[in-house]
Formats: sequence, C-alpha cells, structure tokens
Amino acid sequence: MSPILAALAAFVLYILGYRFYSKYLATKIFDLDDSRPTPAHTMTDGVDYVPTRPSILFGHHFASITGLAPMLGPAVAVIWGWGPALLWVVLGALLVGCVHDFSALVLSVRNRGMSVGEVADKVIGKRARTLFHLVIFFGVALAMGVFVFVIAKLFSVQLTPATATAAAKPGYPQAVLPSGLLMILAVISGILLYRKGWPLLPVALVGFLLELGFIELGRRYPTIGLDPSLWPGPGTWTWVLLGYAFLASVLPVWALLQSRDFLNSLLLYLGLGLAYIGFFVGAPSFAAPALVMHPEGAPPLLPFVFIVIACGAASGFHGLVSSGTTAKQLDKETQARPIGYGAMIGESLLGLLATLACTAGFASSELWHSHYASWSSAAGLATKIDAFIEGTTNFVVHLGFVSPSLASALIAMVVVSFALTTLDSATRLLRFNLEEIATSFGISALKNRYLSSVAACAAIGFFAFYKVGDKPAALALWTLFGTTNQLLAGLTLTLATLYLRQKGKPAWLTGIPAVFMMGSTLVAMVLNLRNFAPGGEKADTLLLIVGGILFILGLWLLIEAVLAIRKKPTSSDTA
Repeated sequence: MSPILAALAAFVLYILGYRFYSKYLATKIFDLDDSRPTPAHTMTDGVDYVPTRPSILFGHHFASITGLAPMLGPAVAVIWGWGPALLWVVLGALLVGCVHDFSALVLSVRNRGMSVGEVADKVIGKRARTLFHLVIFFGVALAMGVFVFVIAKLFSVQLTPATATAAAKPGYPQAVLPSGLLMILAVISGILLYRKGWPLLPVALVGFLLELGFIELGRRYPTIGLDPSLWPGPGTWTWVLLGYAFLASVLPVWALLQSRDFLNSLLLYLGLGLAYIGFFVGAPSFAAPALVMHPEGAPPLLPFVFIVIACGAASGFHGLVSSGTTAKQLDKETQARPIGYGAMIGESLLGLLATLACTAGFASSELWHSHYASWSSAAGLATKIDAFIEGTTNFVVHLGFVSPSLASALIAMVVVSFALTTLDSATRLLRFNLEEIATSFGISALKNRYLSSVAACAAIGFFAFYKVGDKPAALALWTLFGTTNQLLAGLTLTLATLYLRQKGKPAWLTGIPAVFMMGSTLVAMVLNLRNFAPGGEKADTLLLIVGGILFILGLWLLIEAVLAIRKKPTSSDTA
C-alpha cells in the first residue's frame, strides 16, 4: 500500500467515526442534554470554573492533550514497521481513545467538574479514589519529567555531540524566542478578552499573525544574539521550564492557559494542514517495511506497540485533562461531543502524520534502517523527535513556496509549543491531584495552590533529572509512563462502564476497550518489572519500586471495580 492510500483510508475512517459513532455515544448512550447546567455555570469562580466559548475551549483542550506524546510515541513505535503503528493510531483512537476522552469529560461534567479520581469515589468507593489519585500522581509526574527532558534538549544548541562515527546533531534554539514571546502575547490576549471584553476574531487574527512573525524572528536570531558557546545547556533549560510550569499552574486559566492554548491550536492547524498538503503533493513512498517482528533489542511487538504509541491512540492523561480543566469550562453538555471525541481525532491526525513522517519522510530505505537499526539506536527520544521534525519538514518543502529553514523552524515551534502547553496544563492537573490527596489525608498545607504547585514541580523535576547508570532514563521512563498512562486509560474506561451500568445503559462500548486496555497493560507492566529487576537490561531499583507500586495499585483498582460490578445498582447509584 502507498502512503497516500493509507492516509486517505484513515481520513475516511475519521469522518465515519465522528459522524456516526460519536453521535450514537452522545445521543443514545450518554444522553447529552443542554438543559442540564454545567459546573462552569453552577460553580463559577473566575479561576478554574469559567464558562468558555466552544472554539476557545476546543483549542485549549486540543492543545493540552496534544503534547509531545502523539509525535514521540509513533516516532519510536515505527521500529516495528509502519503497519502496526498506523493501525493502532487510527483504529485505536476511534474505538478506544476518543471513547475514553469523551466518557471522562461527560462523567466529570455530571459530577461537579471533579477529576476521575473523585468520580471513582462515587462510582466504585473511597479506596478507589485514593488508588486513582496515586496512579495519577505517578503517571503525570513521569510523563512531564520526560517532556521537560526532551524540551530542554530541543532548546539546546546540540541534540547530540559529535562522535567518531557521526557528526553532531543540531538542536532547535530558534524555538526559544518565539516560545517566550508567545507567553507574553497569551497574557495580553487573555486580558483583552476577559478583562477588556474585546471580540475574539481581531484578537485571534492579530495574535496569530504575531505568532508567525515570532517564528521568523527566532529563525533569524536563533540564539538571540548570543555566541552559541554561551547558550544555556539542557540542565539550565530544565530549571527554566520548571519555573514556567509553576507560574502556569497558579495563574487563573484565562490569564495564560486558554489564550495560549487557543493560539497554539491555530499554529497546529496550520502546521498539520501544510504538512498533509505537502505530503500529498510530494507523494512519497514508504522507506520503512510494513512489519518488523523482531527488531534488535526491542521488546515484543505485542503489547508494547500500544504502550509506546501511548497518547497517539489512547491516553489516560487525556481523561485527566477532560476531567481536570475542560469539564470546569464546558458551557453546554452537547459541546462534549466535538471537544471530547473530536479533539482526540485531531490528535490521532498528528499521530498519523508522525507515523508517515518517520516512515515515508526518509529519503531512502537505507537511511531509515540506519536510524532504526536497533532498540538502542531508537533510545534517543530527542533524536526521534528530530526524525519527526525532519520528515515533516520534507513534506512541507514539497509545497515549493516554503524554504527548508523556515519549514524546519515552523515544525520545531509546533513541537515545542504543544509540549509546553501540555506541561503547563499537566502541572495544574498534578496540583489538583495533590490537593485532592491532601483532602483525603487531611494535609492542610497542600491545599494551598502555591505549595501544591511547588510539590508538583518537584516531582516532575525529579524524573526530568533522573539517570540510570549515569545516562538519562528517558526511554525507560517513557515505557514506564506508557504502562501507567494506559493503565489509567483502562481504569477510566472501567469507571465509565460502571457508570453506564448503574444508569441502565449499554456498557459494552466502554467495557470491551476497558478489558483490552487493562489486559495488555498489565502484561506489559510484568515484562517491564522483569526488565527493571536485578539482571534485567534496565536494572534499576527505583524504577522497579515505582513499577511495582503501580502494578499493585492497578491490580487493586481492578479488583475494586470487579467488586463494584458485582454489586447490584441502588437508587443512590442511579441518582
């Protein structure tokens, strides 16, 4: 099959999935009704609960769930060939990921905008709430630790130093200046929209044009006039990113998150549009084989292709965004369909682009086989993002009116912007999670949003700096995050299944994906534990302990859910 036919088939499935499947879920299964007031109206506080225009909220939600993961996961997973990655990115999204995101959003909206952990208290029981909170804590901290590590590498002058056999790989410092200016622009836009009452269209139009100008400014002055030898390294950028995450966590959502995410979503629409048009114009061929069953040093294709791709098809983290920030801003119930289900299709489109860029974006089959020669060669997460940037840049250049340097700067900015957007939203979600844990255990200090934000950033920073054998633990942490992320997705789908059962609704649409996610993830967790145990390839005591704790928590939560399923629904369950 040619890449163009594969992409066209995926587009048809996306259209059919949204047109028919999401409508069935919205009208027949969850009974969305605009007469029900949403938490954004019943609990308005001007900080977290804020009724928001659907276009702005879609942009915020889309940008928050679309971080590095849908680009990074497929960029690693294509080591097994383009076939498994493409199938899971498309079908997994439509049947599992979109259903998961939509379900989590509806459940939270109908429970005062509470997180899935708090909803678990009502649907399963109090122990389930605590177990959910602990899984969420580790999952978000692990993911954002990897994100901070990769962004810090991208901001540096070099991704990798020169060796005896390979030249140095340059970084993308040209993304720093536009990223910083965009934060300032987002604050100004938020003030104009929410404090001055300006209309959305002129603010969005001028803001987007300025954003494009910032990218050109970064291209012209990549190190802002500094000598490259004086440019900060990854360690310094890690601290800067943690400081930004703290500020983004404590500011009101209208002051930074909403406007920044909306402007970022416009940039992604442009980047995706140009990349796909260039892809069809260039009509490339696959440089990668359709299937590689046993790449050198790689874990088994099944179940690890699901774990590595992670957010590109299904993500427990998305449920945290749906229930952590989006549910608190949803204006009407029926908007949950385009925002919850539709935004995940958008993320799947990005995952599909990553699959195509890292298999059809290479100039030759020899180059692809050299880049993906073994699992150890795929271990450099920053270099895999570099493969996505280079492959997508090649697509854009086929348009003929965009120079390679400008195309590279645009795609690099898209990657960095969405990684930063997910970082700031995730830090806020981790802060919410810690505050809920503090409520459960009576820890009054952590109920303060400044202290809980410091604790959240400290957890993220710990994993960002963590090393295994004096080397960054990025890939090991990514597989550990992948299992945690998929575990959380399976548990959230289980929660939705229990909710529908208690409502007397058909529960198989969430139940079958829940069983699949839980089964594949628990198997992967056992294999990971063997890898982290003494004598394993990635032997490390801390990763073994964290992985073991997560496995026990997941299994315990599953048992609690099974006990809840066996319990007959009561009037309080269906109230």
